[in-house]
Amino acid sequence: MSAFSAHDHAHMARALQLAARGAYTARPNPMVGCVIADGGRVLGEGWHARAGEPHAEVHALRAAGGRAAGATAYVTLEPCAHHGRTPPCADALVAAGITRVVAACRDPFHQVAGQGFAKLQAAGVAVEFGLMEAAARHLNRGFFSRIELGRPWVRVKLGMSLDGRTALADGSSKWITSEASRADVMRWRARSGAILTGIGTVLADDPRLTVRLDSDEAFIPPLRVVLDERGRLPASAGLLTDGAAPTLAVHGEDMVPDYGDEVDAFAVRRVEGGLDLGAVLAQLGQRGVNELQVEAGATLSGALVSAGLVDELLVYVAPVLLGERGRPLLAGIDPATMAGRIGLELLESRQIGPDLRLTLRRRTS
Repeated sequence: MSAFSAHDHAHMARALQLAARGAYTARPNPMVGCVIADGGRVLGEGWHARAGEPHAEVHALRAAGGRAAGATAYVTLEPCAHHGRTPPCADALVAAGITRVVAACRDPFHQVAGQGFAKLQAAGVAVEFGLMEAAARHLNRGFFSRIELGRPWVRVKLGMSLDGRTALADGSSKWITSEASRADVMRWRARSGAILTGIGTVLADDPRLTVRLDSDEAFIPPLRVVLDERGRLPASAGLLTDGAAPTLAVHGEDMVPDYGDEVDAFAVRRVEGGLDLGAVLAQLGQRGVNELQVEAGATLSGALVSAGLVDELLVYVAPVLLGERGRPLLAGIDPATMAGRIGLELLESRQIGPDLRLTLRRRTS
């Protein structure tokens, strides 16, 4: 693998910026950006906006036109080599006369997985990859999780007071965090393939779990998923009647609830403490969910953390105090010794209005 030039880095950074434009619409496909360039001169740009529509490379090639011959294509993911809903991008790059392709990373999808690179090399195109790979994988962490691990990337969203409470003793929680934080949550929802909650939250709060952006940006409404172990989801629940987004119920395999025609459902086995959460995530992965945002109570959120199934915690901390009788952030986490505590790594801390947004992941060592 060669050393990459300053032009290479600049063009790949731009390709990653372009790829991020598909954050709300590209799923279940990965977000991909492409820049066609000759040295420091950009000839064409593109990104993948929506499944079934042209890929990033095709958009960039169209913008470059005949100038693409002899140029370099910078792409954030290995070009596809198979006929899916669109023709192979590797063929399009070869046909346009591209002589060099620089990719951030290999595509793990089994119908690509090195075959795109092989097709390009067989046609005499120089192929290099690994440039800004960590950033590219982070951008598409949901896609990589689904393909490589068979489950979505799991992000648990939490809002709490400065003393670690999520509600008063009577359950009152509107609103702990600010309007700015709630608007920020909408953007995280918009990039999620599904939003997961538990039946307890539905019965207590009747949430809609919809995306309400403060702009006219296009988005695909995320699937709303309710863990309803014993089939208690009422027909009057707002997420069943508002028609704003599809809803999926998950129940125990020993029962067949009647949810009506508007709700999809599947069953998983029961384990001690509730439904088999690993099986739930596997099913969602099979349904094409890349990123799963969890917006639930302390029990479900705590169970996911305890099971080691949470990839990212998104915690909004409000500068208020709710007192010792307030409800806790997570339930079911009770280490007997300090050695058993769950360590977290702080990835980012950002001010959102008066609140502080913390992005954390579980410490692995």
